[in-house]
Amino acid sequence: MMNDIQGQAYPLPELPSIPERTFYVTDYGANGDGLSLCTAAIQAALDDCAASGGGKVVIPRGIWLTGPLTLHSRLNLCVERGALVRFASDFTLYPLVLSHYEGNSGWRCQAPLDGNGLSDVAITGQGIIDGGGEGWRPVKRFKMTELQWDRLTASGGELDTQGEIWWPSRAALEGEGIFRKLQEEGETSREAYMASRAYLRPVLLSLRGCRRVLLEGPTFQNSPAWCLHPRGCEQITVRNIRVRNPWYSQNGDGLDLESCSHALVEHCSFDVGDDAICLKSGKDEEGRRAGIPSQYITIRHCTVYHGHGGVVIGSEMSGGVRAVRVNHCTFIGTDIGLRFKSVRGRGGVVEDIVMENILMSGIVYEAVSFHLFYEGVEGSEGYMEEPVPVTEETPVFRNIRLSNVICRGADTALLVNGLPEMPLTDLGITNFRAMSRRGIVLRNADRLLLDGIVLHTEEQVQPKVAAHRCVDVKLIRSGGLSVTTV
Repeated sequence: MMNDIQGQAYPLPELPSIPERTFYVTDYGANGDGLSLCTAAIQAALDDCAASGGGKVVIPRGIWLTGPLTLHSRLNLCVERGALVRFASDFTLYPLVLSHYEGNSGWRCQAPLDGNGLSDVAITGQGIIDGGGEGWRPVKRFKMTELQWDRLTASGGELDTQGEIWWPSRAALEGEGIFRKLQEEGETSREAYMASRAYLRPVLLSLRGCRRVLLEGPTFQNSPAWCLHPRGCEQITVRNIRVRNPWYSQNGDGLDLESCSHALVEHCSFDVGDDAICLKSGKDEEGRRAGIPSQYITIRHCTVYHGHGGVVIGSEMSGGVRAVRVNHCTFIGTDIGLRFKSVRGRGGVVEDIVMENILMSGIVYEAVSFHLFYEGVEGSEGYMEEPVPVTEETPVFRNIRLSNVICRGADTALLVNGLPEMPLTDLGITNFRAMSRRGIVLRNADRLLLDGIVLHTEEQVQPKVAAHRCVDVKLIRSGGLSVTTV
């Protein structure tokens, strides 16, 4: 099977090649009673499988309590139907390792499922993998009802001085301050960061520099931070998985593909606490210096329920994102549907993006959002209306096509918030039908084509298509709609 990128075909990802050997964790002493800590036994099975040349490690039906596990090449970790792998929340089980998170390198707790520099690795089966995130994550009061908040605070943990953020332990609460101070001081030693270990939440699955990766079948849920984080990986297939995090989970992203090449995500569902399917490529100077884009990525036939964004590009995109195809996806009750975001200082180029055949219902904010003032809003310090000099720190978004998009219910159908010094350019939207409170808001954009737009809005005063500092906006086949300059 091939995809077409600007007239050039490229292959979909290669699948892992894994020998037909089978190892059962029960043969190594693992006990699925939900009480016994099985880390050593499961890791022994993984290690023995790798030493034998690779194969399948099977976790059968049961509740398997474990600490972090290190994956190997030529290995398939198969979590069978009826199996619940439950990672313990005891931070003392998780050593500090050099990692990347939110675009920054540094020390973090080892991921529950961890792999570095691997080839031919898979996680399959119909079981459930639970990251034990409630023992790691802070919770903000405004995200809960009073009853939920009362129950949470009565369960233990610590409140910050304002009483607005709950932490699972005093070590986690105090760890944030320790971490910030060490960052300001430029401290880099592992020993110094040990005091903040309870704060340094890991992602559930961390794969770094891996090749031929397959995630197929399991439910991944309740992650301490992001759920699935392949970084610098190639030939990635993610299909028929479910990703679940509480809607209030802090940094509870679903899938973050960072600086990855040749990836396919299909037939998956996401119900998470932050962005659902997110494409990234590093942050600011560090990301620009590495210069590794996310590219040749196909996302299709996926469903997103709660999430800050359905399919998201950014905000850490300093290495660039290009050659992305998204089609036949559905977003239900998502905060924002198709979401593009960045900010001054990132740099990087996002281009050659095609998204089509998208269905949305009950979107909280924008159905489609391009926000280059992601860290600021109108009237705030982060929102500067006047242009600043263009440098390598200026993010660029261009050559983006959206077609056959239907949204029933949103606050705003389309928001374009470009930078005055670097407007969003060459955006084409064809056959877009939306029922929303507001219509289309365009700021700082050049060469826009709106073709076949049908809007049903509740707005009475504001125009359905409002443009500010835009050049060459074409509106055709759109039922009498007009662009109003504001």
